[in-house]
Amino acid sequence: MNQPAVLDWKTGIRQLMIAPSKERNMKSIIIMILCVGIMVLLSVHPVQAKKSHTVFFEGTDHELHVYKSFGNEPGKTLMLIGGIQGDEPGGFLSADLYADFSLSKGNLIVVPRANFLSIMLNKRKVNQDMNRKFAEDDTHTYETEIVAILKKLISESDLLLNLHDGSGFYSDKWISQEQNPERYGQSIIADCESFMAEGNGRGISLGEMARIVSEKINRKIKNPLYHFHFNNHNTKEKSSIHKEQRKSATYYALYTCGIPAFGVETSKSLPLEEKVLHHNWAINAFMEELGIIPETPGINLDHPELRYLIISVNDSLPILVENQQTLFVKPGDMIMVSHIEANYERGLSADIIGIGTFNDTRKKIKIEKPTRIVARKDFYPCGNIYLSFSEDRDRFAHEVSVAKQHESRPPYLFFKVKINGRESILRDNDQVKLIQGDKILIEDIITGLYDPSKLVVNFKGFVGDKDNNTGEDRGYVIDTKSDLLADYSTEKKGTGYQVVVLSGRETVGKLFFELEEATFNYIVIETGNHKKQCLVPGDVVNLRSDERVHLVDIITNVENRMDVKAYWSGPGMTKQYVEIKNKIPIDILTDTPANMSENQYRLDVQRGDEIMGSVYFKLFSGDAS
Repeated sequence: MNQPAVLDWKTGIRQLMIAPSKERNMKSIIIMILCVGIMVLLSVHPVQAKKSHTVFFEGTDHELHVYKSFGNEPGKTLMLIGGIQGDEPGGFLSADLYADFSLSKGNLIVVPRANFLSIMLNKRKVNQDMNRKFAEDDTHTYETEIVAILKKLISESDLLLNLHDGSGFYSDKWISQEQNPERYGQSIIADCESFMAEGNGRGISLGEMARIVSEKINRKIKNPLYHFHFNNHNTKEKSSIHKEQRKSATYYALYTCGIPAFGVETSKSLPLEEKVLHHNWAINAFMEELGIIPETPGINLDHPELRYLIISVNDSLPILVENQQTLFVKPGDMIMVSHIEANYERGLSADIIGIGTFNDTRKKIKIEKPTRIVARKDFYPCGNIYLSFSEDRDRFAHEVSVAKQHESRPPYLFFKVKINGRESILRDNDQVKLIQGDKILIEDIITGLYDPSKLVVNFKGFVGDKDNNTGEDRGYVIDTKSDLLADYSTEKKGTGYQVVVLSGRETVGKLFFELEEATFNYIVIETGNHKKQCLVPGDVVNLRSDERVHLVDIITNVENRMDVKAYWSGPGMTKQYVEIKNKIPIDILTDTPANMSENQYRLDVQRGDEIMGSVYFKLFSGDAS
C-alpha cells in the first residue's frame, strides 16, 4: 500500500517550521463540483474518487479550510485535525499531506489548520485554547465558531485523530524530568481504556487499538526512546491528572458522538521532519485499522517560495508582481492582493507590514507609507513584494509601475516596533529614550535594500530563546527592567543598549535605546473640603481617621503611568490597590484595634513589583494639631 512519507526536507525548515497554502477560488470550486456531478450522472463508467474543498470565514485571519476525499469504494471515515494549537507544526504539516489524498476505499475529512491565526502567530492560542472549548461554553470568540464546525465534522466521522506535538517523552513510570507520566511526546492518547457506546451498545477498545498502532509505528523507529506508547488519561475518573481534557475534541468525540478518538503526540524534542514522519506513520496505521486504502504516492516537501502576487491598485485591472519586485504607488492608493502563487497550495497569507491585520489577502488596504508585503506559508516568510512611492506617479496617476528589486534600491531602513503596546516606526540609527520597565517589541524591519526575512535583528543584551540563541530577537516582548543583561550594554552600566541588524556578517542597521530610572515625582490628593495637596515621596500627612481623602493623580516620568499603581497599607491590614479618582480606604482603618500611636500608614507608588516611593499618613481622632 503506497503511503505518504517525507522524503526530502530543504535546509532551513528544521529551524523555521514551515507549512503550505494558497486557497482556491470558491466559485471555481462550486462550478467544478457541479460539472463533476453532471458527468457522474451521465457517465456509464464506474464511480471515480471524489474530493471537496470548503472554506469557512473566507477573508478573515482565521479562515478554515476543510478537505474531504471519498474513495471509489465506500468505507469508514477518518477525520484528521491539525493545528488546533498553532505552535505544533508537526501535526498541521502532516495533516496537510492528506488534504489532496486520493482513495481507493473509505473516506477522509481533513482540517489541516484548525487555528490558522495561531499558526501565523506561532502561538498555542489567541483568545482561548481551542482544544478546551468542546464542552459547554458561553464565551463567543472566533474559536467558538470554528469549534462548532469541527463538532459537526466529528459527528460525520467514524474515528478522530487530533494531531499534536507534546513535551518530552511519555512513560508510565518516572524515569527522568523529560520522560515521565506527565509528559505527552511519543504517545497515543485516549480518554479511557474501553468504552461502551450508548444506543448501539457497541464496545470500543481504545487501548487495544492504540497498542496495535504503536507497535506498527515502533517497527520503523530504531531509537527505543522515540517509541510510541498508549497514554490512558482516564479523563472521566476523579483520580485523573488530566481533568482539563474533558473540554477537548477527543473527549467530545468519544462521550458525545460515541466514536473512537485519539490524540497523536510527537515529541517537541524531535527534529521537525521526524515529527511529521511519525505522524504520517500513525495516520497510515489507523487507516489500515479502518480499512481505508489510499492511492496517492509518497510526497516530497520543497522549500517554500513565493512566485508572484496578483495585485490591483484602485480597483484597476490586476497586475502580476513577482517575488522581490517593487510596486510603485502613490500615497492614498488602495491595493488588494487577490491571489498568491507559490510552490504550495495551502496555508499561504499576505501581510502588508504595518497596515491591516495578519492576513490581508483579498482586502482593500490604503497605503500611506512605504512598506512591503510579506508572503507566508503558515508562519514561515517565503517572499516579499516592496511598496514604494514614485514622484512620477503624480503625473501619471492611472499608471502603476513595477521594478526589479536590484533596479530600485530605495535607501531606507526602518524599525517597526511597539513600545508599551504603541506602534512606532523608527529610522535607522535613531536614539530612543525609555524608562526602565518600558516594554519593547521589535516587530519587523521595513527596507527596500534587503529581504527582511534573511536579516538577523539582534537586541544586544537580550536573549529571546535561551535554549537556542540564534540572535534573532523579533517578536519578543522585552521588559527593559528585568530582561536585559547590563554587561552587554554600550557602557556596561545597564543604561544604553543597541539593536543591530545583520546581513550575514555585515551590519546594515542600528537602533539605540537609552534607559532612565523610573521616578515618582508626587501625588495629588483631595480632602473632604475639596482642598488639593501635592505630596512628594517621604512626606508625612496627619489625617483624621474619619476624613474622606481621594487620590487625584500620580505624577511620574513614566509615559501615561504605564504599569504604575498605588497601594495602601499599614498595621493590621493587607495591602490594597487604590485607583486614581477613587477614595483612599482610610475609613476601614477605624475598626483596626491598633493604638493610635501606631496608626501610621503609607501609600506606595509602584511600577510592577518595585516601589518607586511612598507617602505616609498618620491617623488620629479629633482635630489636627
